[in-house]
Amino acid sequence: MIGLGVALLSLAIWLVLVFARDGFWLTRELDSLPPLPEREGAGVGRPNAGVTLSTGRPTPSPSLPGRGGAGAWPSVTAIVPARDEAEVIARSIGSLAAQDYPDDFRIVLVDDSSSDGTADIARALGSDRLSVVTGAPLAPGWTGKLWAVSQGIAAAGDAPDYLLLTDADIAHAPDTLRSLVTRAVEDERVLVSLMARLRCESLAERALIPAFVWFFQMLYPFATVNRRGRGLGAAAGGVMLVERKALEAAGGIAAVRAALIDDCAFGALMKTQGAVWLGLTDRALSIRRYDTWGSVAAMISRSAYAQLHYSPLLLAGTTLGLALTYLAPPMLAIAARGPAQYAAIAAWALMALAFQPMLRFYRRSPIWGLLLPAIATFYAGCTLLSAWQHVRGRGGLWKGRVQADLAA
Repeated sequence: MIGLGVALLSLAIWLVLVFARDGFWLTRELDSLPPLPEREGAGVGRPNAGVTLSTGRPTPSPSLPGRGGAGAWPSVTAIVPARDEAEVIARSIGSLAAQDYPDDFRIVLVDDSSSDGTADIARALGSDRLSVVTGAPLAPGWTGKLWAVSQGIAAAGDAPDYLLLTDADIAHAPDTLRSLVTRAVEDERVLVSLMARLRCESLAERALIPAFVWFFQMLYPFATVNRRGRGLGAAAGGVMLVERKALEAAGGIAAVRAALIDDCAFGALMKTQGAVWLGLTDRALSIRRYDTWGSVAAMISRSAYAQLHYSPLLLAGTTLGLALTYLAPPMLAIAARGPAQYAAIAAWALMALAFQPMLRFYRRSPIWGLLLPAIATFYAGCTLLSAWQHVRGRGGLWKGRVQADLAA
């Protein structure tokens, strides 16, 4: 009788996730789709200079008041915080310098106390778009990344209409900036963010990375985030184009200075100022390597406990919930009999089917859908590890800095 109750509860959870969670698992929010929503009057009165992106789609040429009138594009400055990024910085900055952007575009690299020659590698590219800022020592109450970003924004000054906040391990297609600006201006979004396609080559990456993005979508359904009006806000920190004046009105980057999960805090902040948009992309690629299971575990555990607000009660509830949602269905599908087994099989099937769109996006075998319980168990272990690291005073460790719970 207990087995039947657990199986039915697990099935009910999956029915809610699949049918009442804004279709998070369908991966419909893609930047390969037209930036304008299919609504009457979208883009009416805006100039169309017939600019074409590499996708082959005709894209309107945006303009902002005071930027030269019809056909002019807004000015943009990219802010790139970097700390010991010698392995990836040349490709990252090189891809930004190669942006096919028709108006004023500059790049500010903030060298955050690197010891591996990151800044020199960037300077050696010889781009006239690039300036390098030597970061000041970390200020109290700030995470390292956001302190570097704040210095980059200060260096950009009041000149840019938009700021592109992007990580040092992201490689951009030549039309990435055009696409971001077009969506921001034509669709009137104060923030446009892309979930960069993460590297998925090693066995650990193939097994765990698609689920990382899938779990993120479950927590922050992109369709919900993209809905206009107040409500859930989020962003993906690798690629965020933000309207500078809207950011200033929100209190600037200092408003989220202590946030360990800074991208979601930033997305929530910007949604107080207007509509935001978050989607998947093939244009921006994360080139950081996670070749081992341990490196993926370190990436997950760095912020997992922060997501639970460092609460032991939430940790216990989350662990129990993960067991009920992911482990109970396969265990009862194998061990139970009768109605309990049927309900468990149905829950396992829904779980596997809901994972398929993300597996297709990452070009992985559909068999991984059946292995989602094992993958979720790994993530549960990383969450427990994150809590243990926090207790030991090592929470949020990133390149020598312990950053967890700065706001406490």
